[in-house]
Amino acid sequence: MYELKVITHFSAAHQLRNFEGACEDLHGHNWKIEVYVTSEALSEAGIVVDFRILKKYVKDILATLDHKFLNELEPFKSQNPSSENIARYMADQLALLLQDPQIKVSRVTAWESETSCATYYP
Repeated sequence: MYELKVITHFSAAHQLRNFEGACEDLHGHNWKIEVYVTSEALSEAGIVVDFRILKKYVKDILATLDHKFLNELEPFKSQNPSSENIARYMADQLALLLQDPQIKVSRVTAWESETSCATYYP
């Protein structure tokens, strides 16, 4: 099994509904996103996927979130834009973009601070 990881960042505002505490108020984060993909086999070029392509897919997804109020965007109009749900959203969106059925999203971690993160395993 081979696993690749790319790391990127985005900034956005959000607030958590049905939550008591500071996070129920409007606030923002500079999220760090770690995306992992796996494959049992390598391509003829000896790679899982070109890092440039993987980074482009992740960048394209994050462009829809960056410097936005997440609560106003789908799917976060109906579910809290928590780090857990952001990680799941990233994994689901990336899975749609990957063209090779051999390549799977194995996990996505969304860091909302240097000490707090959530990981989703599809």
